[in-house]
Amino acid sequence: MGKFLSDFKKFAMQGNIIDLAVGVIIGGAFGKIVTSLVNDIIMPCISLATGGAGFTNMKYVITKAVPASPGVDAVEEVALNYGMFIQNIVDFFIIAISIFVALRVIMKFKKKEVEEAAAPPEPSAEEKTLIEIRDLLKQQCNK
Repeated sequence: MGKFLSDFKKFAMQGNIIDLAVGVIIGGAFGKIVTSLVNDIIMPCISLATGGAGFTNMKYVITKAVPASPGVDAVEEVALNYGMFIQNIVDFFIIAISIFVALRVIMKFKKKEVEEAAAPPEPSAEEKTLIEIRDLLKQQCNK
């Protein structure tokens, strides 16, 4: 049992697992933001363009509903809810674009960090003076 716990602890504390957990949490929060963007901002604008109906109410009724009456059971409506399908496609594209933009911003910051880390640091005034002395001594030795 002790080996199992130590192996599990080593596994759980690996950087990839921690990164994954943080990613899942941030992804959940990001998903809520994008869902709110779609439902509360974009879709009302699309509803105005489509005459106030929105996509979710669009459907093709194959069989109309029949209410229950004495001796007859109720029949539910059979319909193709193509509006929900269109809504889900719009949601997907907005989420995909949002993730693409977020990743581009992150990659831009990472690229900047890599470039700054790769550039040699500017020598201090003391180091510049020592470099000049070294170069003067080289010149004198070469004469």
